Amino acid sequence: MFCKHCGQQLADNATFCGQCGTPVVQQAPAAYGAPYGAAGQPPNVPTHLVGAILTTIFCCQIAGIVSIVYAAQVNGKLAKGDVAGAMASSKSASTWMWIGVIVGGLINIVAVAATVIPAIIAASAE
Repeated sequence: MFCKHCGQQLADNATFCGQCGTPVVQQAPAAYGAPYGAAGQPPNVPTHLVGAILTTIFCCQIAGIVSIVYAAQVNGKLAKGDVAGAMASSKSASTWMWIGVIVGGLINIVAVAATVIPAIIAASAE
């Protein structure tokens, strides 16, 4: 630790600089798992909650619900300082959201095809 006024090296438990007499402000050590960087701003980790809800409503309910569960974990993990956990939950929410979109889309394509193709065949037979 160094004096902020004169640059003299100080002992860890010093309260005043021995060279210039400036009071030393002891900085508290960073808390374990400090949640934010030097600027004090939380990292921007997307929750994907809106996409998860839309996937549940319009595409595939099972994958959408799994995505909602992961999306709901993101902000709680950020509040606890678990940035890596929040990023993992965000990635899982995104993955399950896209699985739901793809599976739901495929099911809808098959359902439309199963309805339209017999109608086309019946119309052409007449």
